[in-house]
Parts: sequence; structure tokens; C-alpha cells
Amino acid sequence: MLTVSDLTLHYGAAQALRGVSLEARPASITCVLGRNGVGKTSLMRAIVGHHRPSAGTIAFEGKALGRSAAYDRARSGIAFVPQGREIFPLLSVRENLETGFAPLRRGERTIPDHVFELFPVLNDMLGRRGGDLSGGQQQQLAIGRALVTRPKLLVLDEPTEGIQPSIIKDIGRAIRYLRDSAGIAILLVEQYLDFCRELADEVNIMDRGLIVHTGPAADLDRADVRGYLTV
Repeated sequence: MLTVSDLTLHYGAAQALRGVSLEARPASITCVLGRNGVGKTSLMRAIVGHHRPSAGTIAFEGKALGRSAAYDRARSGIAFVPQGREIFPLLSVRENLETGFAPLRRGERTIPDHVFELFPVLNDMLGRRGGDLSGGQQQQLAIGRALVTRPKLLVLDEPTEGIQPSIIKDIGRAIRYLRDSAGIAILLVEQYLDFCRELADEVNIMDRGLIVHTGPAADLDRADVRGYLTV
């Protein structure tokens, strides 16, 4: 579904990514782990079109994305749930979800039933402003908004950050459903090791802008692998 090859990215003279390569497959959860500041968010934003790489290629469904804009990638089936959620605080829950209509044809502009099946609280709060929701509810709203676009690839940047344990479990169940029942390819940036161990089919660990380890989630129990993640 997604192939990243030898990706390099700079911010001015600072180099954030150094020849990163990874894959995300349909009906599979690929987790990217690493300490703060190693380039995880830069990688995700390059994939969805928010940052332009200096070198390397990103291919989606076998087609190189080149310099295509973020909105074109959204139309092709790539959805992004950014770190910090970035919902619209003054819009209602319904209006936030409907912003996901933008890449869809007019006849497809409906909210899929599974959004409310996965996150019933959103259905209960359709008229509430997004800014009035708790942090966990806002995270559910951000994921729901991404699902409205009918993605083939869902990119999530630290969806458990600052979220209470009960909602982390709800998010985990939703991600499993999207993999197992909807067949979506999921690329997940995370620092919560237990969450990643329970969900991931493959883990990629980053350090200083590089992928330093790729393997199954069971590798997170190895001392040498955990050494990349300790401060």
C-alpha cells in the first residue's frame, strides 16, 4: 500500500530524516517508535504531503507521489490524524466530521455508520462544539474525521498522548477493527510500548533520523531493541 524509500528531509541546514525506508501493507498495523525528536512526526508529515522531502521516494499503491499536494494525497486515500488532534474547536462535532467530506465526490458525502459504532460518544455529542470535548473525546473526533474520508491508509501520530486509559482501550479496539474488518493499512507513531506491542504487526524504531530496527512486535521484549527507546 505504502512504500517509503531512502527518504531524506531537511529544515534549512538541519537534517531530520536520513535515508528512511519502510512499508505499510493492507490489513496490517505498522508502528513507528522512538524517543522524542528522532524524526517520527517529520516522517509522517512527509508521507501525507505536509513537508517536502529533500530526496527519496514515497509510493502509494505502486504510484510515486512525487510533489503531489496533501489534498491530492487525501483524495487518493491517505488520511492523517495529527499529533495534538487539531480539531476545529468552534465547530460542532457534526461540522468537524463533515470537514472530512472535502476529498469526496458529492454522492459520497455521508458520515459512515462505523464512525458512530466505533465512537458512540460522537453520536451523542453531534451538536456540541469540538472545543468543549475532553482530550480523549477530541482524539476520537479526530480519528472519526479521518475515517469520513474513506481512507485506504490511515496515518496516526501518537493517538494515545494525554488520553485516559479507558479511551486508549476504545482507540485500540477501533484500530483493530479497521485492520481486521475494513482492511485498512495503518501507520501508527506511538511511544506507549504496551499499546504498540498489543496492536502492531510490525515495528520500526527510529533514532537520529534513521530506521535502526524493523521486526515483529514481539521484538519489543528484547533488551537490545528496548535499548533504542530508553532515555
